Amino acid sequence: MHNHLLRRTLASTAGAVLALGGIAACAEEGSTGSDDPAAPAETLGVVAAFYPLQFLAERVGGDAVTVTGLAAPGAEPHDLELNPQQVGQISDADLVIYLSGFQPAVDAAVEQEGGEHAFDVVTVEPLLDATGDHDHDHGHEDEHAGEDEHAEEDEHAGEDEHAEEDEHAEETGGKDPHLWLDPQRFAAVGDELAQRLGAVDPDRAADYTARAEELRTELTALDTEYTEGLATCERREIITSHAAFGYLANRYELEQIGISGLSPEDEPAPQRLAEVVEEAREHQATTIFFETLVSPSIAETIADEVGAETAVLDPIEGLQPDADGDYFSVMRANLEALTTALGCS
Repeated sequence: MHNHLLRRTLASTAGAVLALGGIAACAEEGSTGSDDPAAPAETLGVVAAFYPLQFLAERVGGDAVTVTGLAAPGAEPHDLELNPQQVGQISDADLVIYLSGFQPAVDAAVEQEGGEHAFDVVTVEPLLDATGDHDHDHGHEDEHAGEDEHAEEDEHAGEDEHAEEDEHAEETGGKDPHLWLDPQRFAAVGDELAQRLGAVDPDRAADYTARAEELRTELTALDTEYTEGLATCERREIITSHAAFGYLANRYELEQIGISGLSPEDEPAPQRLAEVVEEAREHQATTIFFETLVSPSIAETIADEVGAETAVLDPIEGLQPDADGDYFSVMRANLEALTTALGCS
């Protein structure tokens, strides 16, 4: 009987200890929740407007940040429309990273909800003018514009041809937003992002700076690969489905011939298609490039007309769903496609 009583007493004591332990654990769990900004394990909430900025935030932020991308994989980010939940995410974020002019819906939400925790990457370095490529070959056009009548016809045709393209250029302030296709410009944005994260989270500022420096080293190596890979080529003209590659062309001394303008949804006029066909033949182009997030039909039409192949040249505005790669793997795939198409050695 004595032993039975002893076992009951021990069991009751153990139960009480476990109960108190559970209460303490719950209290501890509550103290490290997202509502306590002083909790050492808490991460910063970062909202990124589209994939390249999401990639940058993940690399520079590391495990100190939780990154939410607004543009879904496989979706064209230019025309992103935000739902109420996403607007709320912008409002609640510790930092919002976006590129003004690229996504009007994001611009509007940031203006309304972003406050001082918004980082516009346009402020890091001036953007290139969104001249597309339609002005690149004036010398060739002038050869055929000897008569005033012909010149006047070209002027009016050009006005019609670029109407939709100019509309999109106005959204970006007449600038080309695709700065991430220049690795050195992208690295500069990463450096500034580290400073912005450090200002919000001073205790981990050194970590953000170190990760940005590591990323810059990788981007510099990528830049060297491009410089060396495209140094000696049979031709330097790239014919692309839309004029998204101005930074890449500018950095590596290539000439971009865009079938349509900055927006991949721009429909080129028949005259523009005829011009591109003529230029493709003149430059003996072997490849017409299209991109992953839009239909390749126009590129295929021109390729069939001139006897060329088609290949992907990705502006990396977004990744495909379930894609295994990242910014670096896509950039290296682009380099391989370029060296093949341009006959580089």
